[in-house]
Amino acid sequence: MKQVWIVSGLVAAALGVSALIVAGGQLFQKPDPAAQQVASVLPWQIEVLPNGASRVMGLTLGPAGQASTLADARQRWGQDMEVAIIAAPGEAGMLEAFVDPAAAGFITGKVVLTADLPADVIQGMRERALKAEFMESTTRKYKLTPEDLAEAMKAPLIAMSFIPQANLDEATVLARFGQPAERVRSNGHLEHFLYPAHGLDLSLDTEGKELLQYVAPAQFDRLVKPLKAAPAASAASAGN
Repeated sequence: MKQVWIVSGLVAAALGVSALIVAGGQLFQKPDPAAQQVASVLPWQIEVLPNGASRVMGLTLGPAGQASTLADARQRWGQDMEVAIIAAPGEAGMLEAFVDPAAAGFITGKVVLTADLPADVIQGMRERALKAEFMESTTRKYKLTPEDLAEAMKAPLIAMSFIPQANLDEATVLARFGQPAERVRSNGHLEHFLYPAHGLDLSLDTEGKELLQYVAPAQFDRLVKPLKAAPAASAASAGN
């Protein structure tokens, strides 16, 4: 399911924050121990764990038993975090949480978290939902009952998306994040900078907002398979 998210305002001016992003040093650079607590929540500080999981913005992404939960995310960002089942027509849906605005150190943007629940549990939550409302197009958002919400808070986090309010360009991306393992262009204005060793897909959009998508490095195929399947599907469609 393709999703589009819109960010709210940023406290600092975009130009000033962009300068901080470039000046702060290389992505994946280990912070000074004295600054560990602050630096560990910055979007570019990705800690790769021995079990194939990763820690981003103070939360661990990975399989159940190793990952942070939605409850941990609520503790991180507060009670304003919204939790719901998001489903497009014909899909079971996913358990997601939204934080807007979300502070990641001195960077502000919007965060979307994806948590892991079995499809039958998702279906049950949808059927018991207090209400369902349309988002964009035909995608629906299902508000959970208090009982289901309490259960959902135990679900492990498997993915995180961050849309920074500050605009990025290619020079800033390369200066801050380093050279990607691969670059994949989706169209004339959207290019993906892929960092599989750190579970990061950074989408640079010259006509829209940038998107940073994180998963555990061991689960990087969750991001790259749909990305590489899209051109093949388009080519096959054009040939018919």
